[in-house]
Amino acid sequence: MSSTSMRTHLCGDIRFGQIGETVSVCGWVGRRREHGEHLAFVDLRDHSGIVQCVINDDVDVRSEYVLRISGVVRERPEGTVNDSLPTGSIEIGDCEVQVLRVATPPPFPIDARADDVDENIRLQYRYLDLRRERMQKNLRTRSKVNAAVRSAMDEQGFVEVETPMLVPSTPEGAREFLVPSRKEPGSFYALPQSPQLFKQLLMVGGVDRYYQMARCLRDEDLRADRQYEFMQLDMEMSFVDQDDVLEAVSASVLAAAEAATGERPTPIEQITWHDAMDRFGTDKPDLRFGMELVELTDVFGDTEFKAFSGADAIKGIKVDGGAADYGRNQLDKMTDRAKGAGAKGLVWMKVTDEGFDSPVAKFLSDVEVGALKSAMAAETGDLVLIVADEWSTTCEVLGMLRNDIGRPPVHEGPYRYVWVVEFPLFVGRDKETGAPKSGHHPFTMPHPDDIDKFDTDPMAVRSIAYDLVLNGWELGSGSIRIHEPELQRKVFMALGISDEEAERKFGFFLNPFEYGAPPHGGFAFGLDRLVAILAGEENIREVIAYPKTQSGQDPMTNSPIPGDPKSLLELGLKVLPQVD
Repeated sequence: MSSTSMRTHLCGDIRFGQIGETVSVCGWVGRRREHGEHLAFVDLRDHSGIVQCVINDDVDVRSEYVLRISGVVRERPEGTVNDSLPTGSIEIGDCEVQVLRVATPPPFPIDARADDVDENIRLQYRYLDLRRERMQKNLRTRSKVNAAVRSAMDEQGFVEVETPMLVPSTPEGAREFLVPSRKEPGSFYALPQSPQLFKQLLMVGGVDRYYQMARCLRDEDLRADRQYEFMQLDMEMSFVDQDDVLEAVSASVLAAAEAATGERPTPIEQITWHDAMDRFGTDKPDLRFGMELVELTDVFGDTEFKAFSGADAIKGIKVDGGAADYGRNQLDKMTDRAKGAGAKGLVWMKVTDEGFDSPVAKFLSDVEVGALKSAMAAETGDLVLIVADEWSTTCEVLGMLRNDIGRPPVHEGPYRYVWVVEFPLFVGRDKETGAPKSGHHPFTMPHPDDIDKFDTDPMAVRSIAYDLVLNGWELGSGSIRIHEPELQRKVFMALGISDEEAERKFGFFLNPFEYGAPPHGGFAFGLDRLVAILAGEENIREVIAYPKTQSGQDPMTNSPIPGDPKSLLELGLKVLPQVD
């Protein structure tokens, strides 16, 4: 409700149909304009919008003063209507003005012009930045998303349970924030990277369907889609398979999108990890644009061109009409970028009526030129980019170039969700031991069709793990969990983890499984990332009320700050010089 003891309406809610009504509004002065003798126009602003008020010019009100204004709603005079405002056809006249609080002039304008202000200044005065329409809209979008997610989970029978914030150190891959224990000097809690272990134990405890809007913390380098502390929808289900989890999460995500945009997206499609890499060069494919990777290995199967001969995989992408858009300078920079990403090189070819304009065209036979044009569906004026290397390198480098060239801004185009499934269970090998490394976490269920590959070809074993991707951003990931001790032991053995090490590292988590763990699986997705995309923002800092800068600082509170000597002494801590 908008009415309180001080106001009858929000500033942005008054409409033409209320002409003649006496109203009271409260807010901040956006602009003041003198208008002839003894009259001034004041734009009064609150979170809902702006309304124009006509006041006596002898009333001393200035930018960002907090006012209560009472008056009569009336039609704006002919020629003064502002069609860009929902309240642009009316104004409040016969005004009585009460100054609730005077204000110091703000360090930057409280409107769209602040977008050009240095971000550190905006974050230093975040309480002023939050008054702007953009930030108000983003925070309210976030609130709608949170409410829709909770409602969708409640409707599906999930129970909201809070898990601890002070937890033991866990092997989840990222750096943790440690909290010293005053009662046990030299011992530490960790702040949770995720509720992973606790939510699985809730399944052992018979909760059956759990969810939480969980605050998680990771001491990792910050970037556009990452903060030290972030919010995620965390969930776990018992007696389910992969499709059950994907269906439950999809219902929540689509409800959130509908709440934020007013439209419900189409059902979410699926693609395997291998197909995502093969077609888009990334496990986070942006489906809003084409430029898919084209398989060319067979085209050059008998080639005499040394750069292609014997390559594990040869693939290309086509830039429609790109021949005229990319000069030699840009192409050289693109080649350097490909090499910097691990490729041996990059072949570029501009399509002409006669064939290809390229430094390597002379090394290709007429048959290869014809087959290449056909495979790429290339027409005069197009640009073809080719990489020949190991399959993974070929895919990843072309996927990077595809995004560099074709990916639209996050707010353009439709919302294209996709489930990426069947990730590899193991990725790479430990440099010291040679043992495979877990692709997700060591409790991820292997694909049942690949169990027999553990001893002969462990790197080919797929997992029942899945990621949700939106417009090229990974929203979150999950998996079906291992609940059988023998299978868990088999995975540990493949990872080079002995029974003794497993007991030492994971005993507190695995031992409860001996008391009857149900088949279960779960998922977590980043609420900050989802809201940012739905709000049309490229950076999650714009949808978080009080974020940190990319360097991890908070300019508003000047944190982090050195520890108080007395507190450090009480905790038994001493600050030593940092070692590189």
